[in-house]
Amino acid sequence: MKRIYLIRHGKTFINKYNKMQGWCDTPLTAEGREGAEQAAEALKDLPLDIALSSNTLRASETCEIIMQKNCNKDLLQHLAYPYFREHFYGYFEGMDNDVAWRMVGAAHGFTSAADLAKNATCDQIADWTKEADPYHDAEDSTEFWARWQKGFDLISQLDGAENILLVSHGFAIKSLAQRFAVSGIDTTVHPRNASISTLVMDDQGQLRMTSYNQLHL
Repeated sequence: MKRIYLIRHGKTFINKYNKMQGWCDTPLTAEGREGAEQAAEALKDLPLDIALSSNTLRASETCEIIMQKNCNKDLLQHLAYPYFREHFYGYFEGMDNDVAWRMVGAAHGFTSAADLAKNATCDQIADWTKEADPYHDAEDSTEFWARWQKGFDLISQLDGAENILLVSHGFAIKSLAQRFAVSGIDTTVHPRNASISTLVMDDQGQLRMTSYNQLHL
């Protein structure tokens, strides 16, 4: 059995400016580095076996901060993969959040991110984003899950790795929560920057999320 400690990256400048941030990237702000330090403090006594992240700057930077405080820091290796990236928002990358989500939701009767979050699943929102993208470059739910499955296949093959750090992204983590969370977890909320969610992978590669959007273990 593997435990995957799934962390949302620390706050970035694009987060600060309220813009869409999927595959586009900016570094952590001072507040973002502080949040990563707090996550590092929460995980410091847990002997991590390997550290994974998406191959974005913000995820890698968060991962390195957490690794530096871990009791296993001298043995930890950091591997970054595109499998663990955020959804790709295509035409909407870098756009103001409120404008983008209004464009995505309008055809379905929703005019804000809050309306979408309350009334639609992450998979529906991903599909509608591709539909609304005039170039149809945005990633739909089928493409998102195919990419993430490659990442989970990789994790399942990490022999001897039981405690795994994985730094990823907010909408991706919320999508995972909606698919894998155990009963009683509120998956309507968006995970906070530098929050901790826990996935358990059994020996057959089956997943369940046992905690979500926490600031402590």
